[in-house]
Amino acid sequence: MGGVSERRPTADEHLLERQDPAFLHTDPWRIHRITAEFVDGFDALAVIPQPAVAIFGSARTPADDPSYAAAQATAKLFAEAGYAVITGGGPGIMEAANHGAQLGGGLSVGANIELPHEQHPNAYQDISLDFRYFFVRKTMFVKYSEAYVVFPGGFGTLDELFESLTLIQTRKVHRFPTVLYGSDYWAGLLEWLGATVRGAGNVWDLDLQMIMMADDPARAVETVIACNTGACDHEWHRHPAP
Repeated sequence: MGGVSERRPTADEHLLERQDPAFLHTDPWRIHRITAEFVDGFDALAVIPQPAVAIFGSARTPADDPSYAAAQATAKLFAEAGYAVITGGGPGIMEAANHGAQLGGGLSVGANIELPHEQHPNAYQDISLDFRYFFVRKTMFVKYSEAYVVFPGGFGTLDELFESLTLIQTRKVHRFPTVLYGSDYWAGLLEWLGATVRGAGNVWDLDLQMIMMADDPARAVETVIACNTGACDHEWHRHPAP
């Protein structure tokens, strides 16, 4: 009977864990690795000739799930509209979106992340990047995409969603539409934000206008294009702060 293999710590774990003073011999060198990840990402993505949209969602979504088909169709429509598609480069929704981008004749980009249980890049990428650090990877999504479309997912998907909303709310990025796909999946979250979070005074009514919804691929694409061309029907995106 085989034993349980030891998990290899990730680069993020090494960076964030508390260490004894011996860290002085390693952390300064880790800065060079982080810098190299930024440089490699900038070099690879700065040459994308068209606007891009980042599509997020669960890596656990099977190919026979309706969300998988919807992500593929959405990415295909974005590609046909002249957008590149950027994903996290893994399986599930990410694979569906990368595949859809290629089916639509567009540029398909994957930004894979090192995880304790290795996440293999999917097979539908024209540009495939590998990152050790989540914060470097997140920078690439924000810097090189014009919008987020967020399909059903777990903690990682929620992390990307709220990162986006925080940057929009604090005006770090402007005219950056964030579209949630699948109202049935997101309804509970939106109800909680509207009733509990807004009720406590922690967000304003206008803040909730940052979040848009779509239940079919065409609507998701139309919403992003409208906001990026100044025709958005949501108050926040019609009147962004200068």
